[in-house]
Amino acid sequence: MSSDNKVRKYTRVSLPKAKLVAWEHSGERCVSTVRVLGLGGLFICTPVPPPVGDFIKIVFEVPGGDVCARALVCDSRSGVGMGIQFVSMGHEARARLNRLLISILAA
Repeated sequence: MSSDNKVRKYTRVSLPKAKLVAWEHSGERCVSTVRVLGLGGLFICTPVPPPVGDFIKIVFEVPGGDVCARALVCDSRSGVGMGIQFVSMGHEARARLNRLLISILAA
């Protein structure tokens, strides 16, 4: 099965407008934009993404507060960005993220 045909656990949505995300890798902090969002992870646009298998910390604002999470880099494309999978996130943050996704899908 090619990576384009993977069965995903969560629905992903392309964001109607760019959303900023702050992320930290190996003590270095960056701010980038999110292109695709889902309950399972994000695609972050950045010219120099960390390698696959590394962990990052992220924070971004959604209606009702911030979403903070620890994530695994699952896809890394130099000059393009990285696909990340959430590995830990608080219950309130997950609920806020879920509400945002529902509102985007309903629009």
